This record gives sequence, structure tokens and C-alpha cells, in this order.
Amino acid sequence: MRLPASTAWIGIGANLGDARANVEQAITAIARLHGCALVRRSSLYRSAPVDAGGDDYVNAVLQISTTLAPQDLLQQLMQLETGFGRERAYRNAPRTLDLDLLLVDDIELQSELLTLPHPRMHLRAFVLAPLLEVDPDIVIPGIGPAAAMLDATAGQEIQKLEATK
Repeated sequence: MRLPASTAWIGIGANLGDARANVEQAITAIARLHGCALVRRSSLYRSAPVDAGGDDYVNAVLQISTTLAPQDLLQQLMQLETGFGRERAYRNAPRTLDLDLLLVDDIELQSELLTLPHPRMHLRAFVLAPLLEVDPDIVIPGIGPAAAMLDATAGQEIQKLEATK
């Protein structure tokens, strides 16, 4: 049985290897996933690690349309991370690729594998800035308008990157 299409938002980050290339390649790979179509993407941003060490991250947010159930989409994203050499050595370890399922429609869900909305997304400038670029009016279910939360992240270093030609 095919599910009706949902709208999902995915946060992307990388700070190992060629992080910018990894993020761009991940965007292409997500757009090609069976049951997914790219709707919009943010610019790329550079951000300092939060609650971690290591090099700066390159981040972006995608809005996709998908017929996959949230848990199935998460599994596909985790497989992509593995394909990019992601290792989960310890919490907040540097990453070749990090894909976070941020939101799926207005679903609020908490399971062993998946929490929607992503539990810390409203506390992170590297999520909020690109998310608001994609959808300035987005509301985080159970939390409120994302735009109202950006000021609280003002101390987190983030910079929009120039587009490559």
C-alpha cells in the first residue's frame, strides 16, 4: 500500500573530509531516494560545533515530499550516512555526514529510534537559520514558530556560505 505524500525536513551536516562536497552529494542522494522528491533546499552554512569539538560544520536543510513512513525515511537516511563513512564512535563525534529527520508534517512522535520533531532543533542556529530560509513561516509542532526561537541561538556561530560556481 502506498502512503500519501508527506512533507519532511532534513538537517544535513558534515565536518570531516570534504564537508562541503559531502553535503552537496548527500542532497543529490536524498533527492534520488525512492519515494522522495526534493521540494526546496537551503543555502550552505558554516557553523561551529555545539557541545562538541572538531572542525566547523557545513550545514543545510532540505524540504522533501515523501511517500515513505517516517521510520522508513530515517532508515534510508541512516544507510546514506553509512555509505558516506559515518561512524558513531561517541555522542557528538565529528562526522563525514549527519542526516537528521527534523520534521514530518505536524507529526509528534517519540519512539526508541525516532523523535519528531527533532528534540534539539529549536536550540540550534545551524538548524533554524537554514530551516527558516526554506520556510520562514514554519511552526515546530508542540514548540511554536521557528522564527521566534532564532534569537535564543544568537551566541552560536553561523555563517552563510557563498554559492560555488
